Amino acid sequence: MTTQILETPEVDLAYDVHGPLPTSDGRPPLVMIGQPMDASGFVALTSYFPERTVITYDPRGLGRSTRKDGRVDHAPTTQAADVRAVIEALGVGPVEMFASSGGAVTALALVAAYPDVVTTLVAHEPPLIPLLPDALAAERARAGVRDAYEGKGWGAGMAAFIVMTSWQGEFTDDYFAQPAPDPAAFGMPTEDDGSRDDPLLSDRSWAVSGYRPDADALTAAPTRVVIAVGEESGDAFTGRTSVATAKLLGRRATVFPSHHGGFLDGESGYAGQPEAFARKLREVLDDVN
Repeated sequence: MTTQILETPEVDLAYDVHGPLPTSDGRPPLVMIGQPMDASGFVALTSYFPERTVITYDPRGLGRSTRKDGRVDHAPTTQAADVRAVIEALGVGPVEMFASSGGAVTALALVAAYPDVVTTLVAHEPPLIPLLPDALAAERARAGVRDAYEGKGWGAGMAAFIVMTSWQGEFTDDYFAQPAPDPAAFGMPTEDDGSRDDPLLSDRSWAVSGYRPDADALTAAPTRVVIAVGEESGDAFTGRTSVATAKLLGRRATVFPSHHGGFLDGESGYAGQPEAFARKLREVLDDVN
């Protein structure tokens, strides 16, 4: 692996190249992106593609990528331009792409704006609130997470986030009638750590979950777009947004093993099934029909 820094006027973007460029197998590089996850979250998944050249990167303002634009928000269109710049810096595009969570939102914005840079996109569980039938209630639930974080810190915010993202079905009156969750019940600290800048729990990433994809641009693009959903996600928030995103594009979501973080091992968060996940991803990428 080699690490590169792409310096631009607004940000210094850090990305890792796993394998040779040009690629040794004649296939495009496989780019993996997340949001707010940085490159470190793809260590396990990358290990299951030893024959491929894999590119991982840290989004603007996260991990090792240092912002110089004086901003703290995370806009999908801005992130998309960053990813395009990284792909151009590789000098071997177009690429194949696996993108998860907010990274899937970035990837959808990328394909809509720059349709010639990605051949196949597997967009895994994009958390797109505007596509839900209960979008206004989902926005209210999202605001509740922010309020818990601002009021009592990281533990309270993360507990509220877990409750929101694990709720099955639409956000009803029953959801909002629940008492505030106890962070200790989820193994989270109860003391206030003083932080208010977490991109997941603050409103800094609301532009991500509030993004509405350009369906016309995506369906017109030459890119093969596959919307992926975890088999364990069910009717939870990102399971529903995945199905809604696929429906927007006139197709069905492709079921992948495990949950929202199904490609993670125990070192990077709530463990999924990274080997089975990689096997499914390989199958989807290799499917040229």
